[in-house]
Amino acid sequence: MTTYRSVPERLLSGELPTPPIAQTLGFRLTQAGGDQAVIEMDAAPQHANPMGTLHGGVLCDIADAAMGMAWAAGLAEGETFTTLELKTNFLKPFWTGRLKATGIVVKRGKTIGMAQCDVVDAKDQLVSRSTCTIMTLRGDQAKGR
Repeated sequence: MTTYRSVPERLLSGELPTPPIAQTLGFRLTQAGGDQAVIEMDAAPQHANPMGTLHGGVLCDIADAAMGMAWAAGLAEGETFTTLELKTNFLKPFWTGRLKATGIVVKRGKTIGMAQCDVVDAKDQLVSRSTCTIMTLRGDQAKGR
């Protein structure tokens, strides 16, 4: 009998390849389990917006990944998920350096739930805070996802 291992567990062990978006942006899953996940990234000049600061979409992306992996850590075999809504508050400008996004499940319902994520810099200062609504998919909804 094999024990089901979640997608985050399989990513951390190297059993699954790094997702293409993580390769493109250069972020990595460093922790996952217990309704929490951590994504880390070294932001560089190629991640800048026209004003020279980190593009807000990059912050949204690492937050979405952290919240998604926190949610995925609690899914059963055959289940997957989708983000229904994402909101981000940008709290300070950021240019380059290490970022850490910690996603936490706030409420896990049978189908719908909520997660939040704080993105902090190397000095542990809050750069952004995000929340999302997530839906668990099962059966035909989960096929091919």
